[in-house]
Amino acid sequence: MNISMNPNGELYQSAVNAPGTIEIPESFLNEARQFRELNMRYTCAIREVKTKLEVLNDDLAIRNQRNPIQMIKSRVKKPESIIEKLHRRGFPISVKSVRENLYDVAGIRVICSFVDDIYTVAEMLARQDDINVLMVKDYIRCPKVNGYRSYHMIIEVPVFFSDRKENMRVEVQIRTIAMDFWASLDHQMKYKKDVEDASEISEELKECAEVIAQTDLKMLSLRRKIEDRESKENLLQFDKDPM
Repeated sequence: MNISMNPNGELYQSAVNAPGTIEIPESFLNEARQFRELNMRYTCAIREVKTKLEVLNDDLAIRNQRNPIQMIKSRVKKPESIIEKLHRRGFPISVKSVRENLYDVAGIRVICSFVDDIYTVAEMLARQDDINVLMVKDYIRCPKVNGYRSYHMIIEVPVFFSDRKENMRVEVQIRTIAMDFWASLDHQMKYKKDVEDASEISEELKECAEVIAQTDLKMLSLRRKIEDRESKENLLQFDKDPM
């Protein structure tokens, strides 16, 4: 596909008649300004959600004496990816169609230390009264066939612009460090079509996903054991301290 965005954020089209290209309506190319504005709005939505997550992380760090969130990554889907997805799903290629039919234009990935941190962060985010949870997919309790694990949320967050308030959709993926490591390697495999023994490698990746899942649970068990011992030691110390 030969749709790109120039440094000014405007869409341009090259080699329209080249083999394998998708015919893009002129009306879409004429919507460049609207598309640039839409990109800005999704970027602002990401900023709003990231701020909420950072506040939660700071609060939980004080309460629990550790940070549940290790890293927050974000991205706005590239124009060519948006167009390809609309085309693949049979939707009209327009700015209006992007807003109505795509849920993952704005994406945030939250990397947590432990599995229980994932559910804590997800629950606290969902409880906020200005967040509307549209969809949840728990690939931790119900992994994908290839072994993929992560917790996905599609949420709406209000963003206040100069002339109006707008509810923007953001996809939030929450996973452990180990899950993210596995997903990164699996993602690389998808783009290497000519790898020998690809099916065998995919099966080994699935086995690795199972090992990683068990390791995550083992690490969680160890953390809880340490916390339990610290709690008992603190209680004993409290009993020894004079009134």
